[in-house]
Amino acid sequence: MPTIAYQGEPGAFSEQAARSFFGAPARLLPMETFKDVFEYATKHPSGFGIVPLENSVFGSVHQNYDLLLRHKLSIVGEVKLRIQLHLMALPGVPLGTIASVYSHPQALGQCEDFLRTLNKVNVVAYYDTAGSAKMIREEKRRDAAALASSRAATTYGLRILRRNVESNHHNYTRFIILSRKGTAPKREGKMSLVFAVRNVPGALFKALAVFALREINLLKIESRPLVGKPWEYFFYLDIEGTPKDERIVQALSHLDELASFVRVLGSYPVGSTVTG
Repeated sequence: MPTIAYQGEPGAFSEQAARSFFGAPARLLPMETFKDVFEYATKHPSGFGIVPLENSVFGSVHQNYDLLLRHKLSIVGEVKLRIQLHLMALPGVPLGTIASVYSHPQALGQCEDFLRTLNKVNVVAYYDTAGSAKMIREEKRRDAAALASSRAATTYGLRILRRNVESNHHNYTRFIILSRKGTAPKREGKMSLVFAVRNVPGALFKALAVFALREINLLKIESRPLVGKPWEYFFYLDIEGTPKDERIVQALSHLDELASFVRVLGSYPVGSTVTG
């Protein structure tokens, strides 16, 4: 069974996403940073990495878009995880004695409305949602709580004080699966690619038109700075279709004529949505 690297501690949402995609018996390897996940997948031909790429409330994880460009990996799958955040503390600790709440900055932002209802409580950013739960258990903090997943509460023996405290309950994170070996979906799928255009009038319009003219649906577009060339950008696209689709073949050939740089990041089936 292959090993799947993810960022965070056991109980992190990335771990849940990995188990949802690969199955419960999957062999998972926690990593400290997203960069570590990319490097592991790059160095191990039979291994995989999984990272979050975008959240339906807080938008894209820009660091991972940049890391996609720096590593020769393919996106081979995706999973969309419903993010449910719970306030948890050591058993026997009542809500009224909590002085500090720890979690990842994004999780804190996603629970902002609930946190405002807590009187005289310090909100402290931490490197990981599950990591904050682990810290409270290891340090036996009876004055602190964490915002994390139900899996984190089970993993570290914490008691959930309040469930589903996220401000927006339509809160999903899209995770992508990375591998050195690309795949081609056997059913309807999607493709991700990145390109850059010359800094001339109408260049981006013409580049996007290669898809519109062939009625290829664009699912997402994201721009990131082209380092070393101020005010120039890479454009990341998700499109409907597979490399076997003649329209896609023609569109990419046409794009190659117009762009200064083109790279296909992966072709994969549309991912399922699961509850965390």
